[in-house]
Amino acid sequence: MRIWAKIFSENRMLRDMVIQNEDPQTTRTKKIFAALDEVCLAFDLSVPLWLDANIAEFKRHAKTRFRQDSFVDSIDFDFLELQVIEED
Repeated sequence: MRIWAKIFSENRMLRDMVIQNEDPQTTRTKKIFAALDEVCLAFDLSVPLWLDANIAEFKRHAKTRFRQDSFVDSIDFDFLELQVIEED
């Protein structure tokens, strides 16, 4: 599984990274949570909360955007986008 994380501000991508997890023993959900943890560590962010809207959007499109309401700390960008670009 490959997941692309992107930070946007004013319709411009500021940072991005791709996380790859090929462990066949790990479930899809655990791979997604692990990728989000890795992204937040690399970008020096607190891990955002999965709100109902994020869960529904991710189930529908394999992509979601975490905005200020998902973060406990204040953020200096508009949103963090997480998108599955390749499934196992």
